[in-house]
Amino acid sequence: MQQLTRLTSDQVDTARVAAFSLPVLRSGPILPLKSMSDAANPVAVVEDGPWPWELLDDCRRLFGVEVQAVFAPREAILMALNQAFDMASASAEQMLENLDVDDLSREIEEVGDLLESEDDAPVIRLVNTLISQALKDRASDIHIEPFESRVLVRFRVDGVLHTIVHPPKGVQAALTSRIKVMAGLDIAEKRHPQDGRFRVKIAGREVDVRVSLLPTAYGERVVMRLLDRGSKMLTLTELGMSSGQLQCMQTVVRSPHGIVLVTGPTGSGKSTTLYAALMEVDRANRNVMTIEDPIEYQIEGVGQMQVQPKIGVTFAAGLRSILRQDPDIVMIGEVRDLETAEIAIQASLTGHLVFATLHTNDALSAIVRLQDMGLEPYLVASSLTLVQAQRLVRRVCPHCRTPRPATAEDWRLLESDPEDFTDIGQIYEAEGCDHCIGTGYIGRVAIYEMTRISDAMRDLIHEGKGLPAMRRLARKEQMVTLRHDGARHVAAGVTTLDEVLRVSMEDMVVIEA
Repeated sequence: MQQLTRLTSDQVDTARVAAFSLPVLRSGPILPLKSMSDAANPVAVVEDGPWPWELLDDCRRLFGVEVQAVFAPREAILMALNQAFDMASASAEQMLENLDVDDLSREIEEVGDLLESEDDAPVIRLVNTLISQALKDRASDIHIEPFESRVLVRFRVDGVLHTIVHPPKGVQAALTSRIKVMAGLDIAEKRHPQDGRFRVKIAGREVDVRVSLLPTAYGERVVMRLLDRGSKMLTLTELGMSSGQLQCMQTVVRSPHGIVLVTGPTGSGKSTTLYAALMEVDRANRNVMTIEDPIEYQIEGVGQMQVQPKIGVTFAAGLRSILRQDPDIVMIGEVRDLETAEIAIQASLTGHLVFATLHTNDALSAIVRLQDMGLEPYLVASSLTLVQAQRLVRRVCPHCRTPRPATAEDWRLLESDPEDFTDIGQIYEAEGCDHCIGTGYIGRVAIYEMTRISDAMRDLIHEGKGLPAMRRLARKEQMVTLRHDGARHVAAGVTTLDEVLRVSMEDMVVIEA
C-alpha cells in the first residue's frame, strides 16, 4: 500500500471532501484525494490507528466507486482537512445574501473550532464567517463601524484598510452583542468603552482576538485585533535588515547593559523585532523577563508578565517587581510614562540590558521624547546604546507588478545617491490582480533607521542639544534613514517607490549658515 509522507492542497479532492462534514472526516481521520498514477480514487488514512471501515464504506456508497486506502501521517491529514474546509468556507458577502435580519436573537454559546460549528444562528455564523475570512485574507484587524443608516465592515490587510461588506443596520445590535459574549463583556453596557479578548480555533489554528468597543453617535464601534498563535516567530536574520544593520543589532543584543529602543507607530512590527532580539540572547545562562500588553508570543526560557491595570499591575509596577527577580535582560512592551522610563534607565545603569518600545516618528525623536517625559539629559546619554525606528512596507505582488525605467529623481526621493544605483535599469509599480485581491501587494517587509549612540552623540544629548543638531551629527556618522533603507528594497523589486514614500517622512536636515 502506498505511503505518503506529506499532503498538499493540490492532492485533495475538494468536491468529494464537501460530501462530508469536517467533524466526520476528522473522526477517522480520512481524506479523499485526487486519483494518482498508481492509485484510483485514493483515500488517505492513518497507518498506526484503527481503520475507519465505516467511513471507507460511506465513501464507496457516496462516490459509487471502489476506493483505495493510502497511508499518511495523522498530522498531515488533519492539516490538509483544515485547509480544505477553510478554503471552501463562505465569504461574509455570501453569508449576508441569505441573512434573515429578523432572526438574530437566538441565545449564543461558546464554540470550539469555528469551521466545525454546526450552530445555524445567523449572528453566530456571521461572526464566525467574518473572523474566518479575515484570517484567510491575512487581515490583522476587523473594524465594524456603525453609521446612521448602515454598518461598514473593513479589514486591515498589510497595514491598509479595505471595505469588505455592508451589513444591514438591523444586524448591528446582534453582531455587537455576539462579540461581547465571546469576549466576556457586559452586553447591557453601551455608554462606556470596553476591552476584552477571546480565543478561537479556525481550521485548527489558534487565534487570540483582542476586542475594543467604543460608543459613538450611531452605536458601538468594534475593532478586533487578530493574533495568530500558530504563526512563526522570526529571527533577526529573517527580519530583512541589511548586513550592517544586522551586525549592529547582534552586537547590541550581546551587550551586558544599556537600553535598546525600538520606535514607530502602532503596527510597525516593533514587537516582532524585540521578540527576534530575545531569541538571539543566551536564555540558558541569563534570566530574561518581559512585561507586555498583551503577551503576543510565548518564548521558551523567558518569564513573561501581562499588564493588568484593573488590579494595579501597570508597566511601572510590574517592572519594579521584575527587577526584584534578579533579571539579566528585561523587555518592556511600551514606555508610556515618566515612571516607567525612570525605572528602565535605573535598571540599565545597574547592569541590566533593557529592550523597550516607544511611539515616535523617527529614531532620533525618541531621545527628545525621553527628555520631554522629564528624564535628565545625562541619564539618557549614559544609558542609551541604540535607537531604531522602523516601518512596514508592502511587498509588490510578483504576479502583476509592472516594470518601468528607474530615474535619478527616484533615487533622490529615496534620499540616496543615484550613482549608487546606476546598474539598476528598472523598478516596479503595483498593478493589482486576483492573487493580491486587486491591491498590487502581498505581504510586508520592514525598513529600518538605526542609530548607534556614539560618544559624540552622547555629548550632544548631555549638553541638551536639540533634534536638528543630532540629525546633522547622525548624517555625518552615515546614519541610514528610513527612505534610504527602502531604496534597497525598491532596487531589488521587493516593493515600490510609492510604498516607501507612503510610510516614511522626508528627512529634514537643518544646515547651519
